[in-house]
Formats: sequence, structure tokens, C-alpha cells
Amino acid sequence: MDSAGVDRAVLLGWYWETHESCAWQNRFYADCVRAYPDRLSAFAAVHPAAGEAALVEIRRAHSEGLIGLGELSPHSQHIVMDDPRWLAVLELAGALGLPVNLHVTDPSPATGNYPGRVETPLADFAGMSQAFPNVSFILAHWGGCWWRHGVRMPGNVRFDTAASPLLYEPAVFAEGIAACGADRVLWGTDYPLDLYPRDPVTEPMNGFFAQARAALPAGVAGNVLGGNASRLLRLASDA
Repeated sequence: MDSAGVDRAVLLGWYWETHESCAWQNRFYADCVRAYPDRLSAFAAVHPAAGEAALVEIRRAHSEGLIGLGELSPHSQHIVMDDPRWLAVLELAGALGLPVNLHVTDPSPATGNYPGRVETPLADFAGMSQAFPNVSFILAHWGGCWWRHGVRMPGNVRFDTAASPLLYEPAVFAEGIAACGADRVLWGTDYPLDLYPRDPVTEPMNGFFAQARAALPAGVAGNVLGGNASRLLRLASDA
């Protein structure tokens, strides 16, 4: 973070296979935030199949200072969109004011059949966000470039840029901003994922921060690279 010029990072979780793994990660992230409150914030992991235990864990994570849910992937956890346990998670997120970050896979074959790829129909996210207008959703990986696939996303949906160098050309920044507006784009990395596997010299966070800054118009760079997230998550600093 210091090398890349990043003042604050928001730690996102993983869509683990078990409730116990989610709870373990949430305790670890709470410890990280307590250790570095001026540099780190964190989202909580949750497995909807745990039912009431998942809701208890969300409340516990919230009480320990975690500020959102994600990265979640009900598709990867074999949870259908109308599962009452999943709907209960979203209802609680809305009640607590917790933004929800979701993994999204671009349906285009051009993004590749990489290990761990799970199909995530874009219409699922559009319907979900319409059904829960009081929840702020953040769709990872540019929301699978939804605008290329004839899908409309409601105004309570934002999009992060995580893993962009692995999936898209830098022109995706201009294309995405044109599709949804600069105020709905949040810079995310997927760090420590190796974003430049063919370039062993480029450090992922530092390299991607420089690439994003170069790709963004000067008038919106500050918002995309921190201001939008700071306002949405009520962070102490615009970074």
C-alpha cells in the first residue's frame, strides 16, 4: 500500500464452502482492522446455507466493525437467488446498512475458461438489486461488463474494477464509465492475485494503480480511485 500510494484498503472476503471458514475469516479481519484502524477496513464473509447462524455471524461481524458483506457468490455456494436463506441475508444487510459485494463472471467466452470459473447469470443480479432497492450492491469485475450483454442495472448497483488486467484491456475504464457514470465505479484489485502473470517485474497493486490512473480522465480519477468508496462506506479518508 505504501509503495503504491494507497492510504486505505478495504479487505474483502471469500465465498468459503463452510460457515466455520467464514467465521474464522471474519475474526481475522476484525483483528486486522483493530491493529490498523487508520489503514484497513473490511467486509465479512457469509455462507447463506448456515441459515440463522449466518445471520448471527453477520450481526457479530457488524458489531466488531466490519462494514459490508463480500465478496459473496451464491452461485459458487450452490444457493439459488430465491432461497429464503439468501433473501434473509440481503434483508439483514439492508437493515444494517451493509453494502454487498458479489462475484460476477463475464458470460463472454473471450474472458477465458480459467480455473474456478462459475457462471453467474447477469439477470440474477439485475433482479436481485431491483428486489432490494435499499441495499447497495457492488458487482465485482466490472459486473461482467453487463452493458455489453443487453442487461440493465438499477441505480443501487455499483461496480468494482477487481482483476481488470486479467480480463480486459485498459479501455474498459472509459467504456464502463460511459455505461454507468464515474460515480458508480470503485477501484478494486483482487490483490494479492497476480494481475500480471506474463510480467514478473510489475508488482500487482502498484502496477494496477498506475495503470488505472493512466486510463482514467483527470476529472474522475480521484472519485474512482477512492472518493466513491469513501462516500459509500463512510470511510474516514478519501483513499
